[in-house]
Amino acid sequence: MTRLRETFEIYRKPIIAGVVAVVVVVAAVIGVLAWRSEADSQARVGLADAMAVERAQVAPALAPGATTPPPPAPAGSFPNEKARNEAALAKFMAVATQYPSADAGITARYHAAALLTLLGRQSDALQRYQEVIDRAGSSLYGEMARLGIADVQVAAGQWDKAIATYKEMSARKDGKLPVDGILMQLGRAYGAAGKPVDAKQTFKRIADEFPQSPYAADAKREMDAIKG
Repeated sequence: MTRLRETFEIYRKPIIAGVVAVVVVVAAVIGVLAWRSEADSQARVGLADAMAVERAQVAPALAPGATTPPPPAPAGSFPNEKARNEAALAKFMAVATQYPSADAGITARYHAAALLTLLGRQSDALQRYQEVIDRAGSSLYGEMARLGIADVQVAAGQWDKAIATYKEMSARKDGKLPVDGILMQLGRAYGAAGKPVDAKQTFKRIADEFPQSPYAADAKREMDAIKG
């Protein structure tokens, strides 16, 4: 005991400094984890609020030729879909900007890109989708964003770019999205691009390789509708 006391007296200062350093580090780690937990919680609340706006009702419009006004719009509704989409977009982007790396922030950015597509703002949609890919990588939302970019390219008539993306995604062995769904998009892109042979082959692949797919009936119908 005497030797221990003497050793402690000799190394008192470094021992105390080491203990203090450990306490400071532990406190900092606990603080960071608590901050992250609080930030994640706030991000999820913001995301839920944005999704609620995205699903809000649209006030009923006056039917053509009708003389009786429609019933009063329910609270929280919007005069039209564009107004609702714009309001939801603002909320999604607020979450994405404040929590860019959180799961809720990445999800919000993806929803914002989808709404931008609906609003006809393709260049902005492509930028948001690319930001999702940059942050989410090969995760589910990263792959969904790649599919979103291809959908925007289809809407813009950029058939070759969209077809290349669909083909690359459908060829992946470890992809997180259903191959039959991607092939359905690919077949329709071929059809829109004026490539009926490729479209027919793609739809046939769905029917042959995925007979139990929910897309099988649609694929067969679209395949039969192709001339030649």
